[in-house]
Amino acid sequence: MTHSLAAALLVTIAGVLTAQSDTSTPAPAQSRSASATLVVVITVDQLRADYFARFDAQLTGGLSRLFRHGAVFTNAHQDHATTETAPGHASVLSGRHPRGTGIVSNLLGVYDPQSPVIGGGSLPASPFRFRGTTLTDWLRAKDPRTRALSVSRKDRGAILPLGRAKQHAFWYAADGRFTTSRYYADTLPAWVTQFNARRLPRGMAGRAWTLALDESAYTERDDVAVEGQGTGSVFPHVVPSDTAAAVLLLPNYPWIDEVTLAFALEGVRALGLGTGPHPDVLAISLSATDAIGHLYGPDSREVHDQIIRLDRMLGVFFDSLYARVDSSRVIVALTGDHGVAPYPGAPWRDPNRSAKVVDFAPVAQAQIARLRAAGVDSGAIRFEDATLYLERAAFARARVNADSAVRAFARAMRAVPGVSRVDLLRSLAEGDTLRDAVARRWLHMYPPDVVAELVVTRAPFNVPPVPYAAHGSPHDYDTHVPILFYGAPFRAGRYGGYARVVDIAPTLAQVLHVQPTEPIEGSVLRAALR
Repeated sequence: MTHSLAAALLVTIAGVLTAQSDTSTPAPAQSRSASATLVVVITVDQLRADYFARFDAQLTGGLSRLFRHGAVFTNAHQDHATTETAPGHASVLSGRHPRGTGIVSNLLGVYDPQSPVIGGGSLPASPFRFRGTTLTDWLRAKDPRTRALSVSRKDRGAILPLGRAKQHAFWYAADGRFTTSRYYADTLPAWVTQFNARRLPRGMAGRAWTLALDESAYTERDDVAVEGQGTGSVFPHVVPSDTAAAVLLLPNYPWIDEVTLAFALEGVRALGLGTGPHPDVLAISLSATDAIGHLYGPDSREVHDQIIRLDRMLGVFFDSLYARVDSSRVIVALTGDHGVAPYPGAPWRDPNRSAKVVDFAPVAQAQIARLRAAGVDSGAIRFEDATLYLERAAFARARVNADSAVRAFARAMRAVPGVSRVDLLRSLAEGDTLRDAVARRWLHMYPPDVVAELVVTRAPFNVPPVPYAAHGSPHDYDTHVPILFYGAPFRAGRYGGYARVVDIAPTLAQVLHVQPTEPIEGSVLRAALR
């Protein structure tokens, strides 16, 4: 998509836009007396940290502005094992790992049959499983005038950064509208209805996704057979001409991010965020990188082009935002919810030549069937997200020794080719969790009342049997994400110390002069503070 099209989508919202972001733009004025009135937290779904260095020379917009003029933590991680969207988003503004938020997987994320979506088009959803508080709650405890808006293509991307706060959360439905669930409201606000009436996603029907740069700027092959699930691996990629299909499939194209950013800017205007003396929060989750990364892999030409386009979109977004809110009173944090592994056997940068597909299901099903045949209730044992869960009372009723069953399950899993380790969860704390990142990340996963008995880890770059590039492991390629801060309170530069996504919320709280209202696991990243 061209810069002029990006501007066209946003011009009626911001009033003043530049179609191209200037890489020489410095950080906002560094006034010690100015207090931030708008905190912008951007989570890019599936944003690997290495994309910044890899594409830096070609970035000219918003990503470039953050990377060159912000505080950049180069060794930052989602420090938990099941690196999925829901656990990752729940950690961004809570300062707590999944064991603290209770969001341990996508499956156990935001689905809630008691919270139907207004107008349909999406599954019912709410944060009813989320435990504890987030930055928004800490800010409101000090000043109840604080407001928050969270937007995303995905329901979990919009809901979980706010935690349980009943503020403003909106996400993209399959019919091309932004909506919310009845957890938050009974009707859509007028500004949302008016935005939806513009039908921007329908205008994408039939549009061709072509390269943003000259073809010579891309070193990646464009004919890797495994990409695009075996079909449609070569540019251009065309949005279906049928409007219903176009709005349904738009999340697989870069333009879903542009529509999401346009919606966020409209929310800033309608809600008056950042205009008062109190701090407000704008949380944005951008999902196109995730969809494109799944379809084509992290080293594809498509991901390369998506990062170029995301950079340009964010440049337009920041220019538009600063036209409405004084840049010296805005602070920005950007991160990712997880990384991704390359397709096994494909020609990637990572050392994955011996990677294979590793399927746990046959072994797990055989073990579970054996236990059910021994009289254990069918609901008392399940294996999900490489984790074995048991209801020990049911084993006692069936006169089956639960510990023996777990040991047998472990032996069977260790025999699966491509498995690197099988651990009893309660034994992991006995090891060196400082040096053993895999053990530490599994320990960060489960609250004490979640009865997880055993966890299985594939060898690096081995993946589950899914028809797309996968993530979800405790290995660094899935946990390594960027953490960047930008604005007056932060000292620009590169910081190589180990940082975690759970450190974002306490760092923001520090510069906003508020305290978490509960114990958290994150720490203030003081190296980046002025």
